[in-house]
Amino acid sequence: MQAEGFLTSVNVASSLFFESPQAIFERVHREIRPRTAVPPIRLEFKAFANADSHVRLEKEQIAVRITDLLEGAPAPVIEALAHILLGKLYRKPAARQYEYRYRLYLNRRDMRRRIHLVRQERGRKNHLGAQGAVHNLDAIFEDLNSQHFGSMMARPALGWSHTRSRTRLGHFDPSHNMIVISRIFDDPRAPKLALEYVMFHEMLHLRYPVDHSGSRRCVHTPEFKAHEREFPNYKEAKALLRKMW
Repeated sequence: MQAEGFLTSVNVASSLFFESPQAIFERVHREIRPRTAVPPIRLEFKAFANADSHVRLEKEQIAVRITDLLEGAPAPVIEALAHILLGKLYRKPAARQYEYRYRLYLNRRDMRRRIHLVRQERGRKNHLGAQGAVHNLDAIFEDLNSQHFGSMMARPALGWSHTRSRTRLGHFDPSHNMIVISRIFDDPRAPKLALEYVMFHEMLHLRYPVDHSGSRRCVHTPEFKAHEREFPNYKEAKALLRKMW
């Protein structure tokens, strides 16, 4: 009986290894919705500018678009992605083991390097430049650089966003070495302290790179958070940001 159980496990593993991505998605669909016939699944690997994959229902068929970074990925990784995407489609969250497996694969050093290169080659940063109607981001950066970093931080590319976003106030893109700040701050009514705090926060991303460990990706490390709290009038700046929406 033990030998039969072992052989069954080997057969399952072997079938998974030799399954095509298409077959894997069809099998996972049967697992998620066992009482429903599997609709036609159209699966494509696409040259996205990031490690993104998408799924949607189109005219009674499922359209799956997977980043070409995963073309040739091990079958268990494609299986994990199938659980994540089809779970999202049917509003059934994937089991933690699949989320973990997928994140672990993307967090490998070689994959992080490939993702970084793809972002550089394919991605575009849409922005309005550093000179705004009210503020110049180059000047804001250099003032903070002098006050808090001894003028030792190399200035990345800086630009205002096209939209007046209230949800994404700023972000640092390491692939393009650029900080983009929401145009909501390029307004005489916007407190300058709030703008300076957001710029300081993004500058800290230059100082403290993302920490990668296993499947874990920590953007704001304890060192990052400790340094952030050293910003003058830290609590006042945070309060101003809350009032802006």
